[in-house]
Amino acid sequence: MTTRQPVDHHAAVAAETRKFTAVLAGFDLATPVPTCPGWTLAELVKHAGSVQRWFSVLLHARIQSPPKTREVELQLPASTDAYPRWLEESAAVAAEAFAATDPNLPMWAWGADQHARFWARRMLFETLVHRVDAELALGLPPVIDRALAVDGIDEFLVNLPFAAFFAPKVAHLRGSGETIRFRTTDGDADWLVTLRPDGFGLDPAGPTAGTTADATVQATAADLLLLLYGRRHHIAEAVELDGDQDLLSRWFANSAF
Repeated sequence: MTTRQPVDHHAAVAAETRKFTAVLAGFDLATPVPTCPGWTLAELVKHAGSVQRWFSVLLHARIQSPPKTREVELQLPASTDAYPRWLEESAAVAAEAFAATDPNLPMWAWGADQHARFWARRMLFETLVHRVDAELALGLPPVIDRALAVDGIDEFLVNLPFAAFFAPKVAHLRGSGETIRFRTTDGDADWLVTLRPDGFGLDPAGPTAGTTADATVQATAADLLLLLYGRRHHIAEAVELDGDQDLLSRWFANSAF
């Protein structure tokens, strides 16, 4: 049985934003970001802050259907030197939206959880992963709290089947009952994904002690999170792969988020 530490997504958005802006201090925001091809650090920050502000608008609106536009007032400063401070202000905008919205309020969401809490959780991992992008761009080793990493793995695997409208390759993740097990090596977190003729999905009960899978992916929680998001390569030394290699290759070729 997997034991997972609860995560305060609201507090974690603020904390990850502070880490993000601290990483940027003293660096040129024109620096390219290899894990987001074509982007600089300035564009990375703009994206992260834009997501926080857009999701905040959705929370205030209590949306009950897909939004017709992603237009939002960004209040973006003229100088990129002011972008880190603007990102901090974006987190403050998000905090106001969190305070005004019951996380259990029913809302439309593109993923599995049709409640306001979906947007706070999604905002957290948008912020965290892009903080890691900034660190990787600057040659800094990313450090991710294990509880956040475990929650992020779960959030990714739960929502990936719903992501086809912006990640169309996930439609190729079909099969005849093949299973992939994802396990952390620094704790007991464990997930089982099944590929079916009509799509794929996460077994909500998770693997049991006697569960066998066609393929298994193992790494620390932090490395497994970065692997799922394409920030670690599946042949990296930090990752252990067992079982059907063709199945694993198909997964990694089509699960980009």
